[in-house]
Amino acid sequence: MTFPVDVVVMAAGKGTRMKSRKPKVLHRLGGRALAQHVLDTAAGVSARSVVVITGHGADQVEAGLQAPVGADGQAVDLRFMRQEPQLGTGHAVQQAAPVLPDDGVTLVLSGDVPLTRADTLQALIDTCGGEHLALLTLDMPDPTGYGRIVRAPDGAVSAIVEHKDASDAQRAIREIYSGIMAVPTRLLRGWLARLDNRNAQGEYYLTDVVRFAVADGLRVQAHRIDDAVQVAGVNSPRQLAELERAYQRRLADELMDQGVRLADPARLDVRGSLHCGQDVEIDVGCVFEGRVELGEGVRVGAHCVLANVVIGAGAVIHPFTHIDGEKPGVRVGQGALIGPFARLRPGAVLGAEVHIGNFVEVKNSTLADGAKANHLAYLGDATVGERVNYGAGSITANYDGANKHRTVIEADVHVGSNCVLVAPVTLGAGGTIGGGSTITKDTPPGALSVARGKQVSIPGWSRPAKKK
Repeated sequence: MTFPVDVVVMAAGKGTRMKSRKPKVLHRLGGRALAQHVLDTAAGVSARSVVVITGHGADQVEAGLQAPVGADGQAVDLRFMRQEPQLGTGHAVQQAAPVLPDDGVTLVLSGDVPLTRADTLQALIDTCGGEHLALLTLDMPDPTGYGRIVRAPDGAVSAIVEHKDASDAQRAIREIYSGIMAVPTRLLRGWLARLDNRNAQGEYYLTDVVRFAVADGLRVQAHRIDDAVQVAGVNSPRQLAELERAYQRRLADELMDQGVRLADPARLDVRGSLHCGQDVEIDVGCVFEGRVELGEGVRVGAHCVLANVVIGAGAVIHPFTHIDGEKPGVRVGQGALIGPFARLRPGAVLGAEVHIGNFVEVKNSTLADGAKANHLAYLGDATVGERVNYGAGSITANYDGANKHRTVIEADVHVGSNCVLVAPVTLGAGGTIGGGSTITKDTPPGALSVARGKQVSIPGWSRPAKKK
């Protein structure tokens, strides 16, 4: 039997123990907001719609979340409903009720529980089957603070009792309610209308719908799991850090199952998406942000930071290299050697067998196949031809205080050490620029150009007046 699934994500809580002005559900795990993980998982169960209940910091939460994308490549319908004031979990879901169609199943999730797997939620939905109230439960050694699952003699769930309302005998129960349920919407709507706040907290508990279901003669099903990480919430910086490590270990295991060789899976941080070809090796302490693609046989040395970059097959990224492509991205060609201590900035495009050595920075520049800049150099807004050798201490002076200009270095040029190339300038193919030169004019192909110790005149530039 097939039926639509509509997801309700509760994200109205303040999270005072986070000791932060930022709404709790916007704290980041693996580079994404906690609640964004939940939304993305909802897309993994082919949700028809997602309704996020906001309250504390509602404007920030609504601005900070994006509609998840389903398997068909289409964005899932995302809506926000506000809970003001916050009067409990039942009251939160009541805010969503007006926009939930009766023909589906409502899946209730928490915005601060980010690591529930899509296959776990699908199993819960299957347990519901469009007919039953289904709860996700877990046995915990220390269930303090969680609602307890009370079962009838035949094993059916008869009630959920919140910790603060539980008797001593009920507090001894180790099976807890995770806060996640799947329920036919047509039944949920009636049960929400029957909620009251006669309890120790004076709140409207969503868990009371279990009591109503039993009273109506409906058998309540439980899907029990044994992975506590999947139902762990975030209420403090310590818990956030613990879940971060659990999340990273999950990703590390997935990468190793694909054949990626990690020097130490406990020292890996993926804060975006990492896609690897065969025979990739990653040393310790590396951080991957945004979208990173590593081609076949790529080796990444220790303590590198790579963000928004595509690295071709066989390239070697030596230790302590920093690559951040931001929106324009960075591309590194096959067999390139980068680092150690190199920096590639947005718009850097490196061809095959390019060498970028220690303390070399490249920004918005293209280096053709075989070009080399091995030591202590800067290339900004430059087009560098094949087999160019760019000397230590040399820079492109690409900014005149108002505009940026481009430097063109044609194929097979040799630039000596400690040179300044004042853009806009073109160095002709096969030429040699003597060490210590300051080049302000185009040089012809094959020329030997030497210009030492001369005053540099940059057209259109004048020194700013000193402030009085």
